[in-house]
Amino acid sequence: MSAKRLYFIDAVRAFAILMMLQGHFIDTLLDMSYRDSSNMVFKTWEYFRGITAPTFFTISGLIFSYLLIKAKHRGNEKKRMRKGLLRGLMLIGIGYSLRIPVFEWLIGKFNGYFLIIDVLQCIGLSLIIIVLVYRLTFKKTLIFSILMLLIGITIFITEPLYRSLELTNVPDIFANYLSKSNGSIFNIIPWFGYVAFGGFISTLFYRFVERPRFKIAIVSGFFVVGILLITKSSWLLMQLYFITDIELLKDVAYYNYLFTRFGNVLILFGLFYAAEKYIKQPIILKIGQKTLSIYVIHFIIIYGSYTGIGLHQVIGKTLVPWQAIIGALIFLTTVCFISFHYVKTNKFIYSSARNIIDKVKKYTR
Repeated sequence: MSAKRLYFIDAVRAFAILMMLQGHFIDTLLDMSYRDSSNMVFKTWEYFRGITAPTFFTISGLIFSYLLIKAKHRGNEKKRMRKGLLRGLMLIGIGYSLRIPVFEWLIGKFNGYFLIIDVLQCIGLSLIIIVLVYRLTFKKTLIFSILMLLIGITIFITEPLYRSLELTNVPDIFANYLSKSNGSIFNIIPWFGYVAFGGFISTLFYRFVERPRFKIAIVSGFFVVGILLITKSSWLLMQLYFITDIELLKDVAYYNYLFTRFGNVLILFGLFYAAEKYIKQPIILKIGQKTLSIYVIHFIIIYGSYTGIGLHQVIGKTLVPWQAIIGALIFLTTVCFISFHYVKTNKFIYSSARNIIDKVKKYTR
């Protein structure tokens, strides 16, 4: 198999991170009086904001699994697995650090706020789980593919069982990965479900991407399955409930946001892959490759990580729509500019982590 680069992946990542940035900016600073779900413009913005995170998690699972499987073909899967574990731990560490109130700690004021789980911790743990699943499947692509598909479906179907989960007797550092009761935004379930589906999709690309009609088939599949998930998944779940009388299926059908949002993700994948040759622009690909730096910078500017002083604290929810829109455009441009020219988050942290590991190996021999 040739080392074919899937440029649409970087384009989807670029779209997802930019949508996340503008979504966080507007949601954090737009005046509450303008948040009217009956307004078509706001409702459209709200809808697309709702599919941003599912897109980001799915594409993360796709790209990581694709590179992991390709590494086996090249004979360096062990190196890729180690890199995946290291990256997972790195993302978890950065995620926690972004919520550390440095000045509060300096004066001896401590609380459990920094233990809240956000995007980076969730993706970091997801990458570690993917490596473990791949190892447990004895690096067999077909078994890995089937298992990731089953994991994704199971997580989505069982969502009512953990929707209001509380783990009062479990330490917060662990409970926050599974429960929202302490304020965590992204729990490993259901979000690993999107990562698992991304892993499944990666196996389709690995096995068939060199086939002459693959692109037509996969784009058509994205659109067809996506539309069916949006329009018919609730109906199908209800039919299964009528047949099996399993109450869980009805509960999922009545609050079926996971499958419908995944349907939207598939349609986005179809659009971007179909238009791949038109979106292979250097700026788009660069944004897609700098998502970690962009995320960290935007978090610091908006939420005041480390210093406690950000747009959230300084401006608050005071902007009118035109100010929020113009501000979001300036914000996106500024964050990307800083990321491109002044920050090398990945390279610095990887090299630092590698140096630490090398020193540990040296003194433990």
